[in-house]
Amino acid sequence: MASQKQIFLKKSKIAFDKNHRKTIKHNMSQYDNAVKKGKQRYLDIERAKERASFVKSKVMNNLPDYLEEFEKNIVSRGSEVLWAKNSKEAIDHITHVFENSKAKLLVKSKSMISEEIELNDYSEKAGVEPVETDLGEFIVQTANEKPYHILTPAMHKSKHDVAKLFHEKFDTPENATPEELTQYVRGVLRKKFTSAEIGVTGANFLVADVGGVALVENEGNGLMSVSFPKNHIVITGIEKVIPSINDLPLFLPLLSSIGTGQQVTVYNSLLLGPKQKGETFGPEKMVVVLIDNSCSEIYKEETHRDVLKCIRCGACLNACPIYKNVGGYTYNTEYTGPIGSVITPFMKGFDDFSHLSYACTVCGRCTEVCPVKIPLHNLLLLNRKKAVEKKLQPIFWEVGMKAYKFAFEKRARLDAVKGATKNTVLKCGLNLLGKNKKNPQFADQSFSRQSKNKNK
Repeated sequence: MASQKQIFLKKSKIAFDKNHRKTIKHNMSQYDNAVKKGKQRYLDIERAKERASFVKSKVMNNLPDYLEEFEKNIVSRGSEVLWAKNSKEAIDHITHVFENSKAKLLVKSKSMISEEIELNDYSEKAGVEPVETDLGEFIVQTANEKPYHILTPAMHKSKHDVAKLFHEKFDTPENATPEELTQYVRGVLRKKFTSAEIGVTGANFLVADVGGVALVENEGNGLMSVSFPKNHIVITGIEKVIPSINDLPLFLPLLSSIGTGQQVTVYNSLLLGPKQKGETFGPEKMVVVLIDNSCSEIYKEETHRDVLKCIRCGACLNACPIYKNVGGYTYNTEYTGPIGSVITPFMKGFDDFSHLSYACTVCGRCTEVCPVKIPLHNLLLLNRKKAVEKKLQPIFWEVGMKAYKFAFEKRARLDAVKGATKNTVLKCGLNLLGKNKKNPQFADQSFSRQSKNKNK
């Protein structure tokens, strides 16, 4: 069975697919242009980022207290809060809701944590049809694929790819426009919304002082997923909590400006519980599943705790030169790009995923664009340090690094071997620069040796 590192190396060959790169370049450029304009709406965006970072740091220093405050306040209005240590416990909780509601159909708004716990697969096994209602998620579900990007699940597909897919699956016109395809999906989903027994959403923020679930979306599908079904399940990580409703005017515009370039997302909802007495619309039952999934492990690591401040804006992916070339599927995990490379080894084990920490040029762009100032490139270096401490590097790497250290510790050792010998050694080994580049040729004598000879 291939290791995760081998899978990464195999899938990274997509970087040489010109059509893939053209699609990604175009789609990311649209976001880049929008975000550039979005940032200009701020008088001082760095100050906003500093404030957001401070608030999230305060949460990280008092996370248990804020979670208990959130639980107390949302339970007081009739919601049920279930705690899950891992994906299995979360699925067990959700399965009980399926059984109690005799569900056959659930509609989902976009949620990365539902991908993390593989909700769709377990729902199907339980006899409950899961339907993605975000257009991008609907596209990748139709293609039997996973989300490609944290914010834009179908970023790897062009409008022609989507038209071809829908023609094959739904017999829509082969050259249908994006508007026509959107209209078709809207018609399909309206029937699903009105017949589903369960609606599933994630949470962008958990507001502690009011016990509210803040939900941010652009299509209205999140509200539809909450409004029609009798049962609403919120699946969220414990790190999503913020202290107060007064913090939303800071975080909501920052998330939209950095994530999509919008002044504010189209739909911003604060869900405070199930339908109350005297209310006409809304679910009769609301269950909030708070999932740990290694957050506690990261929380204990003072050097890495900052990564839990992430608000899932996707900015670090868009800025990362590695992600832009190898794409989302190469990482073979739910969270990709710099943020995924930091947290995945904690979630799924350093033994299998420590290689992701090396999928980084240490350019620092991810840290620069992060709206809550997570030092991502530094954390990736710390992950590499952990991999070394755990002795996860291949033996040839360990030996090679020791040889490298020995050779470069003293100039005399480098000068002891002439260029002809070095070139011969290179010809015997692998081309470390890859098949598309040639190793440079060493001069017969090093620069320092030539300099010494010249000055004699």
